[in-house]
Amino acid sequence: MSQLARQRIAYNLNKYREKYGYTREQLSLLLGFDNSYVSKLEKCKINIPIDNLERIAIIFGIDIIDLLK
Repeated sequence: MSQLARQRIAYNLNKYREKYGYTREQLSLLLGFDNSYVSKLEKCKINIPIDNLERIAIIFGIDIIDLLK
């Protein structure tokens, strides 16, 4: 995954997390992820599998493509 794609996902993850008023801990619990995983995603430290991207989109009630815009 390119750095630009990671930056877009990180930006949108943070945007939607804040829009819905979730802390990283709350979002991590909803997704079944470790808190450090969400933190690393928001800091562009790791790549995300498409399955996990889809889980995030479902939690926010958005299309997966919205996380890539």
